[in-house]
Amino acid sequence: MGMFTMRKPRSFNHRYIYVDERKEKLAKMEEKAKRDLGMLPEKEFSPEDIRGKFIEGTTHLKRRKESGRRPMHLGIILVVIAVLAYLWYAISSGII
Repeated sequence: MGMFTMRKPRSFNHRYIYVDERKEKLAKMEEKAKRDLGMLPEKEFSPEDIRGKFIEGTTHLKRRKESGRRPMHLGIILVVIAVLAYLWYAISSGII
């Protein structure tokens, strides 16, 4: 049965050397606390601040983003449109 299965290639996992995510997270927490206490002025709204928050909140979307797979819905929709176009052509030209 080994001849019918495709082995997955090893995934690439790049770890940053010069970036400390923990330090950045702590700096954001500290800035937020200072804003809450009134030590810093209120931050203006930026759409970039909310980008990706929905994906971070759900586990299945987070896994899909990490795996890098594209959704199959687009392919299925294109196939259905192609079949409908062919049927329309066949019916209008009198083939069927």
